[in-house]
Amino acid sequence: MEMPEGRGAWTATVGAKGQIVIPKEARDMFGIKPFYYAAISGSFVYGSEIKSILENPGYERQVNLEALEQYMSFQYSVLPETFFKGIYRLQAGHYLIWKNGRLRIRRYFDPMLTPRSEKSRSESAGKLSPEKKEAKRANAHKRLVNEIDRAVQESIRYHMVSDVEVASLLSSGVDSSYVAANFGGAKTFTVGFDYETYNEIPYAEALSREVGIENYSKIITTKEYWEEFPKIQYYMDEPLADASAAALYFVDREASKHVKVILSGEGSDELFGGYVIYHEPLSLEAYQKIPSGVRRAAAAAVSKIPGHPKGKGFITRGSRSVEERFIGNANVFTVKQRNKVLKYKSPHSDPKYLTAPYYKRVKDLTDTEKMQYIDLNFWLQGDILLKADKMSMAHGLESRVPFLDRGVYMVAKNLPLEEKISDTNTKTAFREAAHRYMPAAAAEKKKLGFPVPIRIWLRQDKYYSIVKKAFCSKEAEKFFHTGELMKLLDAHRAGREDYSRHIWNVYTFLVWYRQYFVPGACSVTIEDELAMEHMHEDKNLEALGTT
Repeated sequence: MEMPEGRGAWTATVGAKGQIVIPKEARDMFGIKPFYYAAISGSFVYGSEIKSILENPGYERQVNLEALEQYMSFQYSVLPETFFKGIYRLQAGHYLIWKNGRLRIRRYFDPMLTPRSEKSRSESAGKLSPEKKEAKRANAHKRLVNEIDRAVQESIRYHMVSDVEVASLLSSGVDSSYVAANFGGAKTFTVGFDYETYNEIPYAEALSREVGIENYSKIITTKEYWEEFPKIQYYMDEPLADASAAALYFVDREASKHVKVILSGEGSDELFGGYVIYHEPLSLEAYQKIPSGVRRAAAAAVSKIPGHPKGKGFITRGSRSVEERFIGNANVFTVKQRNKVLKYKSPHSDPKYLTAPYYKRVKDLTDTEKMQYIDLNFWLQGDILLKADKMSMAHGLESRVPFLDRGVYMVAKNLPLEEKISDTNTKTAFREAAHRYMPAAAAEKKKLGFPVPIRIWLRQDKYYSIVKKAFCSKEAEKFFHTGELMKLLDAHRAGREDYSRHIWNVYTFLVWYRQYFVPGACSVTIEDELAMEHMHEDKNLEALGTT
């Protein structure tokens, strides 16, 4: 199936002599749609879901322990070989050729950033007076904001082309708000939790009223979140410890009751500098002028101080280069921590071995832009886009991402750092473009992204007991030192530490493992799958006006 650029499609061409060429449509530039493949008994097998490959009678299921090891740090499956030994993913921006039993993989697109620095802009101003320099700077800034808005508007119009109704997901963030305020549709969809600080519904309802569209919302109860979680891991194909994936599952389920296509706001943070952690290099700039030996000695000294006194984290982070401290937006278990809990340890398994070649490509960029590039190559396709695709497809919903359009990328890649990060906010130029269509409060709001109260739940008796049972199970014994797992769980419950992300990382893997490797434990039956297929067929016929 071949689709327009940016929609994540792939095609296969079979040559006369058995050559299979998966051209650049196979895996889109950023990884919107997944692509999995395996060589089984001399045959080349591929699909957009691992589940389809597992049905091949020649494949024997086996857990990839190296994938588990890296997952402990990244919180998602990061290696080319998936959690299933012998089944691989084609990376974003790559195509492959299978010929005579041999595989060749080529990269055709690299999401490189080529920012124009403030220095070059200043030099182009020459010997202008301060007033004229400021006017020139202001004009350049306005031009960039206009370019962003024009590219976003064109992409939204393109992604609205459809034979059926298109709706939009809406959180309280500027990304989805920008789309919702401009897409011209009639419906938006939002979810929240029954905790005030974990509920974005009021923000979404207010913006929807402001722009004159209807908002459909749902409160996710704690009970249904935990009950549906095993099913969610089944649909994910591989474990993903991003708790917000489940929030997407519920909001996509609500949307699928009304529409077949939705727009979503993924990608703008990586392209336009939206994550709060991208501000860290600016915060550390002055401190890192101190000789590295002095900074490392200070870090070693504060590491012996128990707890988390103010300044300890700053000194620790400031002692390391960005290449040493940043592997992407998620960095859960350190190598030392995971070595304590995992039974399997492979040589040369430090996450930095994976990110080092990518850092080498952008050695001349600023630290913030290096972080963006790492996220564009790891976090975006491994977490953000994967959960968007898997959770929407679980409900037969097509998810489109306007910010990951080539035209938007061409604008974003040239933005100078000062148009992305300021002293007070992130995505500065992007927010200014969005501000034209929404109240300032919405355009300037800090990022949340469907927050989930995992930290609170794990301190409650009921959910502590559920996780404890998993941590003490025979499945856990196969992979982990369960006594170390219980230390994390008990310390979190007692409030001595916040280990919620570490605990959820391990618990997610164990839930996923039961879905795929424990006979009779899968939460999704063949009858469920058939019923879902029939529902999708009926809705497609209805959309086409067929009776």
